[in-house]
Order: sequence, then C-alpha cells, then structure tokens
Amino acid sequence: MLKNTEGEALGVITNIQRYTIHDGPGIRTELFFKGCNLRCPWCSNPETVSPARELGVYPKKCIGKQKCGLCAGACPLGGESPLRFDGEGLPLPAGTAAACRDCFRCANECPGEGIKIWGELYTVPELVRLIAQDRSFYQRTGGGVTLNGGEALLQWEFARQLCRACREDGINTCVESALNVPVEHMLAVLEYTDYLICDIKHMDTARHKALTGSGNERILENIKTASEQGAAMVIRTPVVCGYNDGEENIRAAADFIKNELGNRVIQYQLLPYRRMGTEKYETLGAAYPFEDYVPPEPEERDARLAYLAAAAAEYGVNAVVGSEQKWF
Repeated sequence: MLKNTEGEALGVITNIQRYTIHDGPGIRTELFFKGCNLRCPWCSNPETVSPARELGVYPKKCIGKQKCGLCAGACPLGGESPLRFDGEGLPLPAGTAAACRDCFRCANECPGEGIKIWGELYTVPELVRLIAQDRSFYQRTGGGVTLNGGEALLQWEFARQLCRACREDGINTCVESALNVPVEHMLAVLEYTDYLICDIKHMDTARHKALTGSGNERILENIKTASEQGAAMVIRTPVVCGYNDGEENIRAAADFIKNELGNRVIQYQLLPYRRMGTEKYETLGAAYPFEDYVPPEPEERDARLAYLAAAAAEYGVNAVVGSEQKWF
C-alpha cells in the first residue's frame, strides 16, 4: 500500500464522479480506482487498467510547442522525455515512457489541460471530505459513495480504510468489483461495505478466460462467499452480442443465482454494450480493442436483452435490463 511522507495510506484514483445514479442506490459519488487484473476488450475505462500513474495526452487541447512549450521545458529528462511532438508541434499520445520519473511536471505546467495525469493520489481523509460535500443528497435519496475501477479491491487495504471511515461518518458504501481477488481481501473490504455490485461476464470458464484473460472460478467462489456472508448484492452481465449473449450462458447465470446463491440478490442486471471511452484509449496511444466490432441496431439489441431477461426470470431471478432500475 502506498503511503505519503506522514505515513498516511494513499489511493490511486483516476476519476471522481459526483451525482451518479447507476452504480448503487440513490445519488452517489463514484471513485474510480486504478489497476485491473482483467482485460475485457469492451472496457470503457482503459486509464484504469495499469496500476501505475500515467500521462494522457489530448492534442486538440494543445496550442503547440512553438507557442507554449511549457510541458517540454518542465520535463527534467530532456531528450529522454516521454513527450513527443508531431510536425506541427502537437504532442503525440504515446503514454508514459519507462524513463519517466513520475514527476508529472509537464501535466502540472500545461495551461490548456492538454496533458492529464491518469491516477491522482489521495489520502482517506481527503476523499472523505470530498464525499461528504454531498451528504444532503445522500440523506434524501439513500445514496452514498461507490468504489469502482479498474478493480477497487486491488487496492484493498486503502479501500477498507475508506469504507470504514465513510461508515463512521454515516455515509453508506457500495463496491463494484469483478471479485477476481483473494477471498481474504474481499472479506476485509466487505466488513465495511453496505452494497456489492459484481459481474458475471461469462459462466463458461474457458470462454471467460478467452474474453478477459482470466478464468471465472475464483470469481464465482467469491460471489458465493459474499452471498453466504449476507452481502446486499447486485449481479451484472455486460451483454455483448456475439460474445456472451447466448441464451445458454444467461440461463446458466440465472441457475447459479437460484441454486448457488439461493436467489439472495437484489437484482440481476443485463447491461447493453455501448461504445464508450474511445477517446481515453487515444490519450494513452492505445488502439480501441473493439474498433472493428459492429453492434446490432438498438432495436435488435433491446429486444435481445428483453428476451434474455425473461429467460432469467423463469428461474425466479429478479432480472432487469439496464442499471436504471430502483434498488428498493
């Protein structure tokens, strides 16, 4: 776990979104943790994949090296700088070179936010103060804070401290996780977590590994353990037509919820794939893995999701389409 010079725990957070309504009950503040151990090709948050802090470059926000050049002048690496420029003096989104010392002076000097730091460092008290600013909204709507990612449980010690501090401050907590982590890490955070959102991306472990780079055995076992511990849980499947939208797969998930979890879930949510986050891949100099994927028309997609939700409901599962449904 990272610590500052005063010995306080530090979390690496890529984004803080206020007034969110889809990832937990009520109006929420959502924190996106950096680092993920899955590689889903449809991921819309590529800046959260690497655990390391990175530079993101937005050339369209840059006024040019000739007119400004503050970023290049601030870099202590000179010729070894990760910053590269095209013929017009605009920065190229090439990520953070191995030589970079993580000082991020270039981003701090940029007047037009053409360079962004993916991964800011926060202490628990700093985040609690930010979260508490919207306490009145939480109280009126049953909202709170949601830890998302990336994979929040890869920073489990910090996540546990944050959830504990929020509970002591009267703010409810929700953790969204793939649960592809050691069970003891999950349980340590769940001790201070009010709600849990977890994915079942595919019930077949070989297919799950082909899609995400990891099998699903640990994920399913952790879901069962969380259920046995009484976690108030929502399970989601991000439905990507042609990849995991087979009726057999959705029925297998519903059967798992019924027979392995005793239907102890708030909802089983089927989420439609949406092409999002492509500009963030560009800031990292990375290609969008689903660039050539052609999704079905919205009407066809929605009809398919409705059909799959009805199939899951045959198992007595509270299956819904999307994340907009009320939790209570």
